[in-house]
Amino acid sequence: MANLLNATVGTLLEEKAMLHPDHLAVIYSDRNLRLTYDEFNRQCRTAARGLMSLGIEKGSHVAIWSTNTPEWLTCQFATGKMGAVLVTVNTNYQAAELEYLLKQSDSTTIILSESFRDTSYIEMLYEIAPQLKHSEPGKFDCPKLPFLKNVIVFGENSYPGTFSWQEILDMAINTTEEQLEALLNELSKDDVINMQYTSGTTGFPKGVMLTHSNIVNNGFNIASCMKLTKDDRLCIPVPFFHCFGCVLGTMACVTVGATMVPVQEFSPNAVLQTVQNEKCTGLHGVPTMFIAELNDPSFPEYDLSSLRTGIMAGSNCPIEVMKAVIEKMGASEITIAYGQTEASPVITQTRTDDPIELRVESVGRALPNVEVKIVKPGNTEAVPAGVQGELCTRGYHVMKGYYKNPEATKEAIDEEGWLHTGDLAVMDENGYCKITGRLKDMIIRGGENIYPREIEEYLYTHPKILDVQVVGIPDEFYGEEAVAWVILKEGATATAEEIREYCKGKIARHKIPKYVEFTDNYPMTASGKIQKFRLREKARLAVAQTKR
Repeated sequence: MANLLNATVGTLLEEKAMLHPDHLAVIYSDRNLRLTYDEFNRQCRTAARGLMSLGIEKGSHVAIWSTNTPEWLTCQFATGKMGAVLVTVNTNYQAAELEYLLKQSDSTTIILSESFRDTSYIEMLYEIAPQLKHSEPGKFDCPKLPFLKNVIVFGENSYPGTFSWQEILDMAINTTEEQLEALLNELSKDDVINMQYTSGTTGFPKGVMLTHSNIVNNGFNIASCMKLTKDDRLCIPVPFFHCFGCVLGTMACVTVGATMVPVQEFSPNAVLQTVQNEKCTGLHGVPTMFIAELNDPSFPEYDLSSLRTGIMAGSNCPIEVMKAVIEKMGASEITIAYGQTEASPVITQTRTDDPIELRVESVGRALPNVEVKIVKPGNTEAVPAGVQGELCTRGYHVMKGYYKNPEATKEAIDEEGWLHTGDLAVMDENGYCKITGRLKDMIIRGGENIYPREIEEYLYTHPKILDVQVVGIPDEFYGEEAVAWVILKEGATATAEEIREYCKGKIARHKIPKYVEFTDNYPMTASGKIQKFRLREKARLAVAQTKR
């Protein structure tokens, strides 16, 4: 068993900057931005001092809402140095979801981009908290969001009630290097440093509290499984707000001193161009990203000969896609990883030297220092090799818990420290696992987790809807798509398009049900429980008929 790292997020970067100061840490190919480990470390220290000058303290919650910008990356390690908890916000969130997260997380600060695609983030924030427009920066007071005081905006423009990112960097002069050093050295590896929002099939999103030790060691072991070293350049087109981006991507790189090559917003061309231009040796992505790259009309024109390793994860990885990535993209050592946010996130991973059958047909075996067992659903009794059961895991990687939700924490982690994933799996005699299904009704669409209850709760607010049940059905491109089964109120009429239109701008685009079916009743058990498995089957047949 490899030893665990004793570093915090902040000290980890300091160590790498001392070991190889002139080695490239960050490359943004499209804007020709190149920072050595020494330069990147200094930049993160300046940002940390700026945040400290604003009055942000160790343990304060700082939300960040942006695509994979250089500033996001700086914030990850700046907060890691001064001990503020980085609360990551999904770039697809709309007003209701943002308001819930800011409220539940007790965030004192939000750092955001001006906009993303056709959504103005700043206007959405003004919609939630109109008081901001008339507030002095740093003195924001909103009864709806009692903890929120600071709003910081990336970009050149100035907005009422907010600080610009440059103003924060300029404030660094008010905090000394010695003050930062003192704070950096008092942080413990067991302190919470990152909070990611996830949710189950019941209830609203939960804040997963991850410690320095959780994400630093998970990143290090992930890097080890893919044989990542200082000499590698990893292309990271997956979102930073996911653990995929900020643990499997950035954190894994820094643990070994590799070069991070982020893509700000995914497009197949941007990824292929970046891999070619920067001679990237590694590439991350969910299956739909790799499918889009492989099927891009200009794919044959790119030189991807530098590729060796990487990770495909986020949803079930089709065997043919995995083979194409190895054969056509040349990533002969690409790995598959499986996990969940509550496990920091990776639990199992294939190894670069595994036979191809194992690398395409399993999700690998446990990471170093991680325990995995398959149990009979509903209890803790392990089942024999080859028998399906619920996958459970224990070790350094298991979250500290859900923020302000001890009941849900107790439900997820048993008294012996085992995290119950809710996923069904089979393990072979060598410890390799195959994921066979889910205990929960979660839908995974293109690597994004969709929780039916969340969509149902929102659709219940539609004036014409009496009842609604959301299920997932298989989809060739995204893996799964959401179907809403709607019972209308007596006398009401509505179209599928009307229901979808009601969701636009209120819930994230990827959560809006692709299909809406109307019914008068749901299949029920004798005890009155809705049989979602039968709804899934009905939905699958109904959609298949409409496609004929």
